[in-house]
Amino acid sequence: MKPFFTSKLLAWNSKNNKRAMPWKGEKDPYKIWLSEIILQQTRVEQGWDYYLKFIKAFPTVKHLATAPETQVFKLWEGLGYYSRCKNLIATAKIIHQQYKDVFPTVYNEILALKGIGSYTAAAITSFAFNLPYAVVDGNVLRVMARMFGIRQPIDSSKGKALLTSLANELLDKQLPGIYNQAIMDFGAVVCKPKLPLCDDCVMQKECAAYIEGLVDEIPAKEKKIIKRSRWFYYIIINYKNSVYIRLRTGKDIWQNLHEFVLVEADNKLSGDDIAGHKAIKQYIDKYNGKITGTSKHYVQQLTHQTIHGQFIELTVSRLPRLGKDFIAVLPKDLALYAFPKFITTYLLEKNVNLSQH
Repeated sequence: MKPFFTSKLLAWNSKNNKRAMPWKGEKDPYKIWLSEIILQQTRVEQGWDYYLKFIKAFPTVKHLATAPETQVFKLWEGLGYYSRCKNLIATAKIIHQQYKDVFPTVYNEILALKGIGSYTAAAITSFAFNLPYAVVDGNVLRVMARMFGIRQPIDSSKGKALLTSLANELLDKQLPGIYNQAIMDFGAVVCKPKLPLCDDCVMQKECAAYIEGLVDEIPAKEKKIIKRSRWFYYIIINYKNSVYIRLRTGKDIWQNLHEFVLVEADNKLSGDDIAGHKAIKQYIDKYNGKITGTSKHYVQQLTHQTIHGQFIELTVSRLPRLGKDFIAVLPKDLALYAFPKFITTYLLEKNVNLSQH
């Protein structure tokens, strides 16, 4: 059955796979790497435009490695999971400095680069160099688990080991790049997480999950994501037509992005609570401040937490002393800085132009 799966998958890919993506069929390891990093935790539909923007701005790894980091983060703005961008910059610099702008061709050397795991290393080596390394991502895990009726949780050590071994066994060693792309596409457009197209699936008669009526139960997972809620209240302090922002540098969400003065509360604050909150009230008292506006409630859902909060516009008549990490910026220059989506949503609704000058 296993050789049959591989041959049938490749036949489906040749005749029926119409999935189009700008990086599909690409042989340049730099562009493949860039697309794979962008697509980590990101839907293809969202990542598509970012990929095209990055290729236009940084056509080679040297362009990326030598660009100002603020420019790279600004271009990444809105994609989330900003550690990916940090690792992207670090790896570009390593390739630029250690490999003289030539992307490494050896699997273990690629795997050693920052932000590159076994899946990304396999994708780069198979697509760019036609080396026999099987990709194992969510699409691949789902297809194999359903096809062969594997009930072990795919996020368990046993399940991962079993499926990784199976992935390498199924891989077409002569056409690893084509096979890897085919199985990922098959999982994305046919064997989907929800509402898979079983009625039209070429694997239907051999699929263990379909035969046993377990399509909705496979693949199984043993871990549940525990989410927490946080309450962010941003104070936009306006002094002589400038506002104050800083770079987030701590090991928390949104590292390397900018923000206004932040007060994190234990729970949701009402209108009266905002003005009377000790951490907020101090800015009113210290700088002879006046609240000139309070935004609506904003929410941003992250993988492990939900960010709630509001923006408080505060005009002050005394020069604020906020610490060395804060800088004064004219509102028209906010476009030069990268912000988390939570803040950009607010700014766009305030009609602040966030396109770079």
